[in-house]
Amino acid sequence: MGAILQSLGRTITAGVVLLIVIVIVVGAATGSWIKPDHAWWAFFFRWLHVLSGVMWIGLLWYFNFVQTPSMPKIPDEQKPAVSKVIAPTALFWFRWAALSTVITGLILATMNGYLGTALSLSRPATAIGIGMWLGLIMAFNVWFIIWPNQKKALGIVQVDADAKAKAARLAGLTSRLNTLLSIPMLYCMVAQQNAGL
Repeated sequence: MGAILQSLGRTITAGVVLLIVIVIVVGAATGSWIKPDHAWWAFFFRWLHVLSGVMWIGLLWYFNFVQTPSMPKIPDEQKPAVSKVIAPTALFWFRWAALSTVITGLILATMNGYLGTALSLSRPATAIGIGMWLGLIMAFNVWFIIWPNQKKALGIVQVDADAKAKAARLAGLTSRLNTLLSIPMLYCMVAQQNAGL
């Protein structure tokens, strides 16, 4: 068990294998084997959408609740460990989780036939439509405002000190805006299922 948990790749592989075993055991016990029909694929994409969203919003909240408030408390000689190692890796997963969340969400909405209704904020998909638009705005912010400015702030792209400070400020404010938007976005995504709003 220890060898599995010492590698992220092995841990993820073990998680997928465990999921498959659970599905097989439950299927055998209940006699309800997976039939890859529309409902199964819709469920699968919903699972991928939620999985991606948890990583995206989890990292967003990590940046805003943990990393950013902790940076002033870290001694200057230790800050490069965060800015050169942790932040670029976290931002990699952050960007791709945002894109994966959007793509799987659009696929799911298309499969279930409410993409146009939701994006036009029409009933009965108004709540999820608001959530989708907020998510699209947030994903745009990640890719076209936060990431380009974080590259400057972290020194991945070389700029002068003034431009670096401005980039850090803009990336931080946009990240805070995404945190603000994530609260109603998550409510709307869940509310649709329960006809809330």
